[in-house]
Amino acid sequence: MSEQPQANRPPEDNPQEKKPSWSDRLSESLNDVSRRFGRLVPMDRVANALTGWFSVSEEQVAEILERVRAELPTTEALLIGKPQAGKSSIVRGLTGVSPEIVGQGFKPHTQNTERYAYPSADLPLLIFTDTVGLGDINQDTDALIEELVGDLKRDSRGARVLILTVKINDFATDTLRTIAEELRKSYPDLPCLLAVTCLHEVYPPEVENHPPYPPDLEAVNRAFDAIKNGFGKLCDRAITIDFTLEEDGYTPVFYGLESFRDTLAELLPEAEARTIYQLLEGQAGEKIGNLYRDVARRYVLAFSIMAGTVAAVPLPFATMPVLTALQVSMVGLLGKLYGQTLSPSQAGGLVSAIAGGFLAQAVGRELVKFIPGLGSAIAASWAAAYTGALGETACVYFGDLMGGKKPDPDRIQQVMKEAFATAQERFKKGKS
Repeated sequence: MSEQPQANRPPEDNPQEKKPSWSDRLSESLNDVSRRFGRLVPMDRVANALTGWFSVSEEQVAEILERVRAELPTTEALLIGKPQAGKSSIVRGLTGVSPEIVGQGFKPHTQNTERYAYPSADLPLLIFTDTVGLGDINQDTDALIEELVGDLKRDSRGARVLILTVKINDFATDTLRTIAEELRKSYPDLPCLLAVTCLHEVYPPEVENHPPYPPDLEAVNRAFDAIKNGFGKLCDRAITIDFTLEEDGYTPVFYGLESFRDTLAELLPEAEARTIYQLLEGQAGEKIGNLYRDVARRYVLAFSIMAGTVAAVPLPFATMPVLTALQVSMVGLLGKLYGQTLSPSQAGGLVSAIAGGFLAQAVGRELVKFIPGLGSAIAASWAAAYTGALGETACVYFGDLMGGKKPDPDRIQQVMKEAFATAQERFKKGKS
């Protein structure tokens, strides 16, 4: 066989050639997406004006997020219990976030506590303060109480709730009871929920899975009654739950989550209770699958709720910068989840690129607010759906980058259209 002509030979790889970094690839992809979207969506002077309405400087973003954060219906939950008593599982149950992400999310707050904000520290809907080392013989209980009381003295615009976690087979609760007594003495109006966990550890041998909730098993009922009596009137509500991992083999994974949600909501003001329901509606008991996409969707849901809340303001165009700031923050957070670090400017560029032809629709929806009694509700639903679709599409974009693929603008635009249609139907039905 004759030798292949030199001109037809594939080029040889240059072993000295340096592979582009993730940041170089991300910057190149952002520029490429922007250029190709510019060709797909011609922009005349009117469109340029619309784009200007959706542009927010980094300084404006920071200022807007500060104002939005001050108005968010945020719930601060103080989780107090021994290690392995189910505190992190409660965080997973309320947020839908995987164990890996929850574990990485807790940051030192004081010497004896750690804090985790969901979906982000900048825009939290839920803030969890977790005690560490409770039950350790070397722990200074008085110091822990002092730290918790000091934390409660801080001004907070959101609601607060104390959640005590006790394993169903643990009756050594003197330290926990002492802490609860001191906190309730200093803050008698602080609502307290007693969560008795790990029910499966006292199931009789013949019970291989969770029974229908609530469990009607003698061993569970007897232990639950004893623990409740031990805390007396310190707790406003008491409930049994069993939040496990998928590999444990129990179904549902979040056993008693709906009851936990309802009981917690009873202790919270209306706005915070409504947020809890919105975060969990349609998600209760759902297994956590893909580490990235499923976790990302929970973040997207949280930002969609925020967008729908601020868009309900009956003032045309006033919410445009706020929505843009929320979306820039969301895309930046999603990028971080997928291992991509974006500046606010880069995140804003990606938002504009993904949005494409939706700019005109957004302005049309804002004008609907002039319709008395109807416009704001429509705009709120649209903003929530639009933000959700944007988040879903950003996940596809970042997923392509993570997989080493160059995002295809045509595919990205199609994903945006389909995700928007799906999200719009969901929010119309109130299934956020």
